[in-house]
Amino acid sequence: MREPHTTEVIPTAQPRAIEIALDVFGSGGLVAFPTDTVYGVGAPAFMPHGVGRIYTVKGRPRSKAIPLLLASAASLKDVADDIPPEAGVLAKQFWPGPLTIVLKRKPNIPEVVTAGGASVAVRIPDHEFTLKLIQAAGGALAATSANISGRPDPVTAQEVLAYLGGRIELILDGGRCPGGIPSTVVDVTSRRARILRVGAIQRETIEEALRSYAG
Repeated sequence: MREPHTTEVIPTAQPRAIEIALDVFGSGGLVAFPTDTVYGVGAPAFMPHGVGRIYTVKGRPRSKAIPLLLASAASLKDVADDIPPEAGVLAKQFWPGPLTIVLKRKPNIPEVVTAGGASVAVRIPDHEFTLKLIQAAGGALAATSANISGRPDPVTAQEVLAYLGGRIELILDGGRCPGGIPSTVVDVTSRRARILRVGAIQRETIEEALRSYAG
């Protein structure tokens, strides 16, 4: 697909917003949308061509995997293997919300999503519209912040347009994101859970949840 020359911006309140987004996804295009943290840009997880374009439009290194946004915890079994009890504890306490959990990937996850690695990062956003979009798109979107790699994370549709206007097909404008801080990332693929990035949830809060389970 050629890079678009114009980027359409429509409000999430538009009755056909999700239908229009699905048309864009179906043609291999990219959609930016609000979440509970920052604006994301994504494509259906099992459409490798669309996912590959995320790297291109952001200037994202191909060695850096792209997280998945899920519509529900029930979708975990479709994307992850050997899910440890710690993941369930964290998911129960912090999902939907600003926590990304790194798990062992299922073999069916496209290589472009995981950058060829053995793990996959997953999150359920606490955003009603975006959950509906994810569900309509098949239950899993490969998505990352809707910026140029290395630049500040966007919290409004106007900031997304400044970064990615002319590079992506559609921006869904849901107003300012309520959080504004990226998710905290916890890796549970080894025997001891590791906090890889502190974001909206503080380290102490994660550690307390894990201690409560261990205790």
